[in-house]
Amino acid sequence: MNNEVPIALILGGTGRSGSLLADALAQRGIIPRTAARSGADVRFDWDDPATHPAALDGVDRLYLVTPTARISYAAQVAAFLDLAEVAGVRHVTYLSVYNADQAPTEVDIAAVEADLASRQGITHSILRTSWVMQNFADGHLPIIDGVLTVPSGGGREAFVDAADIAAVAAQTLLDPETHARAVYSLTGPQALSFQEAADIIASVSGRSVAYHDVDQEMWINGALSAGVPTDYAVMLRWLTGNVITGNGATPTGDIEKVTGWPATTFRAFAERTVHAWTPEAK
Repeated sequence: MNNEVPIALILGGTGRSGSLLADALAQRGIIPRTAARSGADVRFDWDDPATHPAALDGVDRLYLVTPTARISYAAQVAAFLDLAEVAGVRHVTYLSVYNADQAPTEVDIAAVEADLASRQGITHSILRTSWVMQNFADGHLPIIDGVLTVPSGGGREAFVDAADIAAVAAQTLLDPETHARAVYSLTGPQALSFQEAADIIASVSGRSVAYHDVDQEMWINGALSAGVPTDYAVMLRWLTGNVITGNGATPTGDIEKVTGWPATTFRAFAERTVHAWTPEAK
């Protein structure tokens, strides 16, 4: 890394972890450059390569968030990383998924990890995250008429706070040498069932929140009917299938290992986010 003030390009810079990461880096002496299709410092569209060079100008480190709601993107990402290397990027922190090495072959998560591992001109860190707590508050897992509906088969997941993801990402971008080639599995401190998550939301918000363990295929078909791309069904089937089969995320100590403080509990997240579920917010 050079001696000038470093610039970090944050893809998905208006998203859940990206926006928090930008704030964290700005407070620590790195210039964050958020990138998204709208509302960010620079316009960036995976499907419009003309937006890529300007986003990379002067950048030496990158927070890589791949295209959302699709499963095939490895070629796009590889072409962008080629361009990033030429532009001077020397470290990439990749937002991956818990158990990425077990992802279906149709999904390009592991392919991007392998691409990064093969590159000699850049270092990388991989953040394999569990289900994000914010899913319960931003419409991904909505509570409709007092009911949380998602297939789980009674399985458990160590839900993680996006703020903790951003904190770990910040450390890897602030000190790339220390975290080069690191693979971190980022989880919350507890493995909870969706029933337990619903109970915590109810306790904190004062609302009645029931949990409905719906049939997996029925839930996926509902998501497709709501506009989720058809080929993304394989991703939804894998993510929910991990929980149903007992292969959901289990707590790790990686957040505390990197940041020095414990991962956020689901209750602490719910108390901080209670406005998302209170009647006044609806």
